[in-house]
Amino acid sequence: MTSKNISLPNAEDLLKTLAQKVQPLLQANTALVGIQSGGVWLMQKLLVLLEKDIAANAIEHGTLDVSFYRDDYEKRGLKAENRPSQIPFDVENKHIILIDDVFYTGRTTRAAMNELFDYGRPASITLVALVNRGGRELPIAPQITAADLALDASQNLQLIQNQDGTLSLELQSLNFDQSQVHKHE
Repeated sequence: MTSKNISLPNAEDLLKTLAQKVQPLLQANTALVGIQSGGVWLMQKLLVLLEKDIAANAIEHGTLDVSFYRDDYEKRGLKAENRPSQIPFDVENKHIILIDDVFYTGRTTRAAMNELFDYGRPASITLVALVNRGGRELPIAPQITAADLALDASQNLQLIQNQDGTLSLELQSLNFDQSQVHKHE
C-alpha cells in the first residue's frame, strides 16, 4: 500500500544530483562499489553519467551483496535475488566510494564495510546514498546524499528499476506491528 502523505522526488533527477556531488571525488586510486541491488543500479548509471571522469582517472568498480555479513542474517535468511560480490581490483589503500540506494539504520553499510575489509584495507570509504530516510541506529551516516526525507518507521522506501531501465522511488506503509519485526536495513 502506498502512502498518500508524502510526495516523493523523481529518482532520475536525484541521480543527476548525486552524479554532480560524486564527480569531484573521482580521482586516481578511487573505486566505485555498489551495494546490491539498488546501489548497483545507481553505480551502473553513474558509470555512464560520469564516463569521461571515470575513464580519465581509471576508476575501477565492483559490487557487494552483504547478505552474509548482516547482523540479522539468521532472521532474514537469503533473499531469492542474492548475487555474489564482485570486487575485481585490489582494495588495499584504495579510496572507495560505497553506493547505496536508501540509507536507513546503517546496518547494511556496516555489513558492507565488514565485507570490504575482507578484501583489504582501503585508504578511505565515502558513503553515498540516493536518499537518507532517517532512522539511523549506528554511528554511521552517508557523506553524500541527493535527498533527505524524514520517514516514519512504519514506512518503507524502495528504489525500483522499471522495465525501461529508469529508476523510481516507491513508498509503502507497513500495516503490521513494527515492534515484532526487525527493520529493513
